[in-house]
Amino acid sequence: MKALRIHGMRDVRVDTVDDPEIHESRDAIIRVTSTAICGSDLHIYNGSLPQPTPQTLGHEFMGIVEEVGKGVTNLRRGDRVVVPFPVACGHCLFCNHDLPGHCENSNPDHYGPEGGLLTEKGGALFGYTSLYGGYDGGQAEYVRVPYANVGPRKVPDNLTDEQVLFLTDIFPTGYSGIDWANVKGGEIIAIFGAGPVGIMAAKSAWLRGASRVIIVDTQQYRLDMAKKSANAECILWESHQQVVDEIRSKSNGRGADVCVEAVGFEPDRNILDRAKSVVNLEKGSDKVVLACISAVRRGGFVSILGVYATPFDNFPLGQIFDKGIIIQAGQAPAHKHIDKLLKHVSDGDVKLDDIITHRLPLSQAPHGYDIFRHKKDGCVKVVLKPGE
Repeated sequence: MKALRIHGMRDVRVDTVDDPEIHESRDAIIRVTSTAICGSDLHIYNGSLPQPTPQTLGHEFMGIVEEVGKGVTNLRRGDRVVVPFPVACGHCLFCNHDLPGHCENSNPDHYGPEGGLLTEKGGALFGYTSLYGGYDGGQAEYVRVPYANVGPRKVPDNLTDEQVLFLTDIFPTGYSGIDWANVKGGEIIAIFGAGPVGIMAAKSAWLRGASRVIIVDTQQYRLDMAKKSANAECILWESHQQVVDEIRSKSNGRGADVCVEAVGFEPDRNILDRAKSVVNLEKGSDKVVLACISAVRRGGFVSILGVYATPFDNFPLGQIFDKGIIIQAGQAPAHKHIDKLLKHVSDGDVKLDDIITHRLPLSQAPHGYDIFRHKKDGCVKVVLKPGE
């Protein structure tokens, strides 16, 4: 089969590899009909998350069941399914508490309680380095899905791939940032990052009754997409203080009730930001988190959806304490939300596919990574079609 594999920093290739096989009784083999490139994939592509050996990338995928193991009871050949991005057993302590990203059984070689840099990581994720399970991802013609009784959801025939594909990750991730904050209606939500996750957080904020949704980004074309797709007010980032001042001006001087960080540790940076990282021996930057902490009101909530992999110096614990801020971060519990979010899509409450800017065959996946990373050609979201 053909599969998009990482071979080194910014070196991805469509290789011919062996078809996946059933390894365990609860495995399923999926023929991938649609997959996507995620902003989190760029951390591997950029070399910021190490992967020493070739691996098939991709944790946003769906397709048709081709084969199931003897222990799979809820799927059969021909079922059309969408697959959430964490690999979760479904029965450990964390899975039983709706925390599939912390599954105790899916990542036996690198799992642990510490959450260290290179050891004791969380549960496994599809196509997300050996540190997170080493499972090949779905940017391929076929993929093996472990614990197939737990993750895959059948898709109604009346919904297209593109209508439901983002239930794999970016929609439940964006929704989690709003759900963690227990948004009940009437809140002012400020979202940092007008990429796919940020836009999905905006859509989710409206679903939960927000009174005002603001999105911040450094790229005007992404803000234009956020305004068009999510009806958000937009702020073009020029400086930390300028953004914070604008958000406060839109919220009676207090700051937003909820700030959602949807960028991660590799934001757009100037030379001073990069020099600070070198001096402090930091990987990337926490500048967006710092902006969220300033822009949120006292007693407000900060949701951190972007990936952070290393420690940062001068973290403003005193400011957090004085303002009484609540912070939650981590991998989204996609399994927890996918069923209700599928119903929202099916009922027409929300539209997901309007953020797609590029549709490419799998053979052009390296081009997709290039334009996504370099923000070329107005690229917001790339969908890959392995069958084309």
